[in-house]
Amino acid sequence: MTTDASTLPLIEIRGGPRERGRQHGEAAREQIHRAIAFYEQLYARSAKLSLAEVRERAPMWVPIIEEYAGRDILEEVEGIAEGAEVPCADILALNGRGELSYGNPFLDESHAGCSSFALTAEATGDGHVYCGQNWDWRAGAKDTVIMLRIVQPPKPTIIMQTEAGQIGRQGANSAGLALNANGLGGRFPGTRLGVPSPYVRRRVLDSVDMHDALHAIFTSSQTYCGNVLLTHRDGVVIDLETTPGRHGWLYPHDGMLVHANHFQAFVPEQIADSYRPFSPDSLYRTVRIEQVLRNATNAADSAAVRDVIATAMRDHFGVPNSVCNHPDPRRHPLEQNQTVASSTVDLTTGEYRVVAGLPCESKYTKLPWNLYERDEDATEVPTSNGRLAEVR
Repeated sequence: MTTDASTLPLIEIRGGPRERGRQHGEAAREQIHRAIAFYEQLYARSAKLSLAEVRERAPMWVPIIEEYAGRDILEEVEGIAEGAEVPCADILALNGRGELSYGNPFLDESHAGCSSFALTAEATGDGHVYCGQNWDWRAGAKDTVIMLRIVQPPKPTIIMQTEAGQIGRQGANSAGLALNANGLGGRFPGTRLGVPSPYVRRRVLDSVDMHDALHAIFTSSQTYCGNVLLTHRDGVVIDLETTPGRHGWLYPHDGMLVHANHFQAFVPEQIADSYRPFSPDSLYRTVRIEQVLRNATNAADSAAVRDVIATAMRDHFGVPNSVCNHPDPRRHPLEQNQTVASSTVDLTTGEYRVVAGLPCESKYTKLPWNLYERDEDATEVPTSNGRLAEVR
């Protein structure tokens, strides 16, 4: 399957950890093989490691992951490898691609874009709680993006957009908790190998409440700095600027919180003397989104709120380095970024909408899955060649 501007592969997995992994690997086999081929080139350029060297080193993550997240998560990773018919080390590497894309994380000595937002009832004309983001990543990886629904009782059911083969990324769960994330760049001197972010994000999305989500973040060790925006359907929003050392946090102002790719709560002392935002456009992307989203408070109904959000996420000020991020031809082809998916979630109703690729090129599509639907009433969705229906 290939991804175009209006559709994404839809995959639903269920059962025990290894069975869920096998279903994921089988359904997304084509995308996983495509991802491995793309990252083989990127590893060589950024980390100066061949695929063989990455495969040799990737198992170094196993004890770190198991100590943090337990054996179940590794069984799901192993199941993905079995279903995709690839070495398990390749799936470990795909989940560590954030670290491998900016250098060699296995040495003892990140520039993922993204613009995230949260709106509480105070800031929306319909009184609903919304969150979402433009997910900006390597343009060469856009055809590996899938929508995944994970049914895993007694844990919450998860809906998320992710790269095929990855265990966790941004999404929301049936407990009314959503996660959006942004890269902050930078690595502290002397930082050791940490838990790759997909495992932390998965533990957050496995959480039944805000307490457990925060606990998952605060108990993780990490290699790079990153931002995590947590939104709950009850209107509680907390943004965490996480680092290998201490974390900083932010709360909404007038019911709105927007974050991109620079430190907004604090600058860590370990990098304070030399800190520069790795993505300078982050400084205006946050302001542009805030300016548009202020109009949501006057929206007459939910459709009008969604129109305001869509307008904000399609903003082209500074294009190609804009909120709607387009590939910059001045960069090396392997390092060109673009918005690979854009999402908006109504946590009040459970409706999840996405755009594959650039949001300026297509309308947001409502998923046939609702966050709060009971599993026995779930719509049957093909797991190997499903597509999003154009539901308005």
